[in-house]
Amino acid sequence: MLKRIDAHQHFWRLARGDYGWLTPAIGAIHRDFLPPDLAPLLLAAGVEATVLVQAAPTEAETEFLIDLAGETPFVAGVVGWIDFDAPDAPHRIARLAERPKLVGLRPMIQDLPDHAWMLRKSLTPAFGAMIAHGLALDALVRPRHLPALLEFAARHPDLPIVIDHGAKPDIAAGALEPWASDIRLIARDTEVYCKLSGLVTEARPGAPLSEVAPYIETLLDAFGAERLMWGSDWPVLNLNGDYASWFEQVRAVLGGTPGDHLDWILGRTAASFYSLET
Repeated sequence: MLKRIDAHQHFWRLARGDYGWLTPAIGAIHRDFLPPDLAPLLLAAGVEATVLVQAAPTEAETEFLIDLAGETPFVAGVVGWIDFDAPDAPHRIARLAERPKLVGLRPMIQDLPDHAWMLRKSLTPAFGAMIAHGLALDALVRPRHLPALLEFAARHPDLPIVIDHGAKPDIAAGALEPWASDIRLIARDTEVYCKLSGLVTEARPGAPLSEVAPYIETLLDAFGAERLMWGSDWPVLNLNGDYASWFEQVRAVLGGTPGDHLDWILGRTAASFYSLET
């Protein structure tokens, strides 16, 4: 079995033109990021495989990522995107599910104006198609979405769900509540998993580890090692950190965690949740 897996990373090619959020104002990450950029960082951290996650709300980008994964041995799985609101969404899901390495889909819920979008009855056939084809749902949500996500998970107990980036708590403001209570409720009452990723970009620039640690500790306490997976969120990570430092920060906070628990967080959880070929 793979020992270390980065459960959340991105690639993009700006010339594709479907990354509306990726403007020159973003600075450090407004350029192409492709496998040769990530490979040496993985090697240095001892990470053996990754899960490549969509960054644009287009099916064309998902096809691009699947093709890229086919050329990149260290990419073990791809989480893509489809238009869940399309009348033929189940057909689109069935078609994409035939592609090698596709392990999940991610509607970009954080960008939708309706906080309860996921609860729309019209989406039920699409989520049913995901279950039928063995695909997981990456929930890209913020704290305001957690009550709806709790209800959603209860409605779809057979759909594997993982919360991206710990639901993006407002670390810069030091806001633990109501995020912590809501995240604990989801962990207690559902089978939802969570990604230990994307937290440093929610902190203030240059924030010390002491400001991020309580959020890492809350997620570990809530989900336990077997439902928590480490991810880099690279290259978005570069906005407020770097690959090596984030990996070491997580290891520092989890320093007292038993070795087998650390093995789950750094790889086994992702391999199990996404049914990665190892």
